[in-house]
Amino acid sequence: MSAEEETERVLPFLLEARRRYPDVVLSLDTWRSDVVLACADAEIDLVNDTWAGHDDDLASVAARIGAGIVCSHTGGLPPRTDPVAITYGDDDLDVVNDVVRGLAVEADRVRVAGVPDERILLDPTLDFGKTTRHSLTVLRHSDDVVALGLPVMQAISRKDFVGESLDLPADERLEGSLGATAVAAWLGVTVFRAHDVRATRRVLDMVASIRGDRPPARAVRGEAPDGVEATRLRHPRG
Repeated sequence: MSAEEETERVLPFLLEARRRYPDVVLSLDTWRSDVVLACADAEIDLVNDTWAGHDDDLASVAARIGAGIVCSHTGGLPPRTDPVAITYGDDDLDVVNDVVRGLAVEADRVRVAGVPDERILLDPTLDFGKTTRHSLTVLRHSDDVVALGLPVMQAISRKDFVGESLDLPADERLEGSLGATAVAAWLGVTVFRAHDVRATRRVLDMVASIRGDRPPARAVRGEAPDGVEATRLRHPRG
């Protein structure tokens, strides 16, 4: 797909979305700086650089229009390339180390281009340049990416690594996607891209409540009504 065709596909939607919802956060997925510049009138808030800085000008263009940027990790593959015979080394953690190192380098490059830290997201980019085993390893080490000190985004929903893990087609991967989402959230990931928004939101709220970051929306079970003194329970043998 050319940059012109990509722009023709996304710009009308972005302009209409901005007109109808002036306060909504708009994200544009592209690896082309020409597309970002062409969509500047839509006042996009975030550019999801899906191919890890393949276009050297993308970060500076995002900075110029005041948009944030998602730094991704694709293992150095060119745009729209599926991984084949990919390896990061003999150790299981080699892929994690490459992701952490690559995202740190990419974040520094984006900073130099003029994007401030508060507008930078990190995406380990599961499936991109990775086997299913790689993606599973990176996911369970999400806290290593979080430790870089910038907010982390995960795009988990219906991904191939979920499908291969459970041997399921894309339209039957909800439970697997939600399970992976819960693990990532527990490890500190804070932004998620999802097809099943309501279900994902509920999972994230539940994880936040278990962590103690969010109070229950309603907590009356076993609570003392107003004016009634609470009863302290004791073990029958204690």
